[in-house]
Amino acid sequence: MPPTPDATTPGAAVPDRGRADACPGALRLHTADDGALARVRLPGGLLTDRQALVLAEAAEALGDGALETTSRGNVQLRGLASDCGQELAGRLRAAGLLPSETHERVRNIVASPGPSAGPADGRPDVRAWARELDAGLCASGWATGLSGKFLFALDDGRGDVAALDADVTLIAGSAAGPGTDPAAGAGRGADGAPRAGAEGAGPGSGRADGTVLLRLGRAATARVVPAAGAVDAALDAAREFLDALRASGRKAWHLRDVPDLLEPGAAPLPDLPGTPPPLGALPGGLSVGLRFGRATAAQWRALAGASAGELRLTPWRGVVLPGAAADRLPALAAAGFRTAPGTAWDGASACTGLPGCAKSLADVRTDAARALDLAPVPGGGLRVHWSGCERRCGHPAGAWVDVLATGQGYRVTVDAATVDVTNEEMAEAVAEARRTTK
Repeated sequence: MPPTPDATTPGAAVPDRGRADACPGALRLHTADDGALARVRLPGGLLTDRQALVLAEAAEALGDGALETTSRGNVQLRGLASDCGQELAGRLRAAGLLPSETHERVRNIVASPGPSAGPADGRPDVRAWARELDAGLCASGWATGLSGKFLFALDDGRGDVAALDADVTLIAGSAAGPGTDPAAGAGRGADGAPRAGAEGAGPGSGRADGTVLLRLGRAATARVVPAAGAVDAALDAAREFLDALRASGRKAWHLRDVPDLLEPGAAPLPDLPGTPPPLGALPGGLSVGLRFGRATAAQWRALAGASAGELRLTPWRGVVLPGAAADRLPALAAAGFRTAPGTAWDGASACTGLPGCAKSLADVRTDAARALDLAPVPGGGLRVHWSGCERRCGHPAGAWVDVLATGQGYRVTVDAATVDVTNEEMAEAVAEARRTTK
């Protein structure tokens, strides 16, 4: 496998992030080859249907008419005019999508998208955690010191977002250990009273002993913390990270950059499969996929119309619609969404590529879509990611098939084995790489 750009390996020099990160935000636009880009943070990937419509309207009025989801469950608008920032901010603020102008880039929170089938499935609803954590970040002056890349993950016990290599991860329910207790409360302070911003905390977020696991960076172990104070513990961990950096005089974007600065945990970690929700009808809702995370404003309106009032964007560039009826699936499929598993598109992703990125050596999304549509076997095995340059933007966590543009074709790498292929040969080469690693 190619090295992850932010990864540290034993014996390697610890990166010193001497410059500020360049992550775009809703207020700090990024200049790309196809116009300005804005990234709107959606803690937990949560959107109301009304907010989804506001984003669709903004994409049409100010951008290229489409929206992109990211590997952190956020959303991007592209093709913006460089002077539209004030109007975009006004639209977002009115829809409740910009609660803090000083903290908008640090609201990076992924959460298990569910949906829960109800108390009987023994899984907590981590939306309350996401809302409480977001409110806590926005209310903390120190949090502006976090980079726009610092990530919190809230796992409901499935082991899905806990596998995403976040800086601070809370793991609740069955994945946090045996004896899930659906009656253990979340979003409460030390006195047991509901915390501000934690309305609807719902049933269960701890283990039978009333605790959850808190993982720091890539640690192989985790801290055991009370479920009632889990969000406070996550915020404290982030603040400890900043305090440790300040005391040492070092600079870093991630906990994994400076693993020696924080006290490790003691509890063993559970298995973290990192499996996204399957496409189609689920107990309690629907799950659909977006091809490379991109959808037109018209498609977004179709999503909002099919929802039961809420959308949850997933880190796997899909959307979960809690409470949506299964009879909505045919219309969503007709609108261009992926509504069934078992194709080569499962686990496939790609960077922006040309024409949106000047660093790219190819129109990777067009090339990748052609290869996936021509793939001789269904998806399976490892995930696959197409990149237009060595930065490999947006690649998945863990193991994956690396397909890198070379200017003359693509280089396919898996398990240290590399082959250079033309566009015509790519579909078979990628399928073979994924097939041999099932």
